Amino acid sequence: MAEPAVEVQSLYKTFGDFHAVNDVSFSVAPGELFGFLGPNGAGKTTTISILCTLLKLSAGSARVAGYDVVTQSSQVRSSIGLVFQDITLDDYLTGAENLKFHAVLYGCPPSQVKERTAPLLEMVGLVDRADQQVRFYSGGMKRRLEIARGLLHAPSVLFLDEPTIGLDPQTRLHIWDYVDELRVRESTTMFLTTHYMDEAERCDRIAIIDQGRIVAIDTPDALKASVGTDVVTIETADDAAARVQVRESLGVEGDLTDDGLRFKVADGEAFVPRLFDRLETGVRSVNVRRPSLDDVFIEYTGRDIRDADVNAGDQMRASPMIRGFRKN
Repeated sequence: MAEPAVEVQSLYKTFGDFHAVNDVSFSVAPGELFGFLGPNGAGKTTTISILCTLLKLSAGSARVAGYDVVTQSSQVRSSIGLVFQDITLDDYLTGAENLKFHAVLYGCPPSQVKERTAPLLEMVGLVDRADQQVRFYSGGMKRRLEIARGLLHAPSVLFLDEPTIGLDPQTRLHIWDYVDELRVRESTTMFLTTHYMDEAERCDRIAIIDQGRIVAIDTPDALKASVGTDVVTIETADDAAARVQVRESLGVEGDLTDDGLRFKVADGEAFVPRLFDRLETGVRSVNVRRPSLDDVFIEYTGRDIRDADVNAGDQMRASPMIRGFRKN
């Protein structure tokens, strides 16, 4: 069996009395797209910073590409690529020059740089802008160049820390088109942190992290199945009367909401025909919704990820211990 690309055991990171990462354990298989899903302040960036040797762990152990992040930090750094939340390119160098400068820092042989630069620029759609200074690039173009730069030295593991934060939806979609193509061509293990549900859906597996702890970890489909129910919402001529009819005839309790009469059932598509057979009030609309990752997050944390973002931001601003540290 292949050695994990990333292996973490009982990882802790504390700042005074504050536990930014609290007893976190997981492993990532070679070639996997693994996601950390959680709000700001959940511990995502702290964990990724430890794995990339940018931050020292307080307790536990972590290995990346087979190397220990504490005792073999140089080997870890040479084995990984990293795309930060913030742009780290040199604005006054061209796109091609930024790649060459990165190659020099990593000690890449000139022949390898020449062989890999052109295909990577083509892959991220920047061949025509390779000789233009980066200060003239859009935010999406800079992010694409950073992804190409992170892959230039052929890393075993590419870390993507909120890679599309601050980008518009269309640009975010284009970035993911490039990432998907890169995965196929490069066979690189990818470790993603995000608080976007649609990005988490793309992952092979997701770890939901909240307040420094992993509360669930599995494939997106398995996590959604763990919630256990579909949501069927109907609008009728008399929702209160329909609620009583369904309770008495089908034994299913519904909830009156602003959107209509809502039922949580195991199989929504099978439930709807039975519902129509028994209802005497006219049905104006019907909606069947499978469990989403939003539902999963609420199930495991007791709150919406957007509410968690707000609460985490308030907590981080209020804490003098970590006021100077990054949000995650």
